[in-house]
Amino acid sequence: MDTLFIIILIGLAGGMAIGLQGPLSSMITQKLGSLESVFIIHLGGAIAALIPMLFFGSKLGQWKSVPWYALVAGAFGLIVITAMGYMIPRIGAAGALITLLAGQILVASFLDHFGLLGMTPRAIDLQRIIGFGVVMVGVWLTVR
Repeated sequence: MDTLFIIILIGLAGGMAIGLQGPLSSMITQKLGSLESVFIIHLGGAIAALIPMLFFGSKLGQWKSVPWYALVAGAFGLIVITAMGYMIPRIGAAGALITLLAGQILVASFLDHFGLLGMTPRAIDLQRIIGFGVVMVGVWLTVR
């Protein structure tokens, strides 16, 4: 049970980071533009990752062992940051985040169902469909 508790805490910390990153990136987007915002955010992340890599070592030299299509993951940041920059001033941080979350759940369910991108297959069943429906109702209630 301790492991599950730690997993939940880590998930909450990641969610809080997204909750803060969205409004902060929206501020940059509103002042400078989407591309500039993505550049600044990724540069900040790269510097934040570089520091511990310098102290603890890195496997970065093995980047060629990663499938080519995984290397475009950072480009999705452009979509996320642009979407957040557009949505937050119009529907608020909570509405933007829950809408983003709904999109994540939709794609994650599809990946799980078909076992794509290394996911362990987990079929979409009635319970998961109902759960996604509840999330969509939450999106509607939050953004209306």
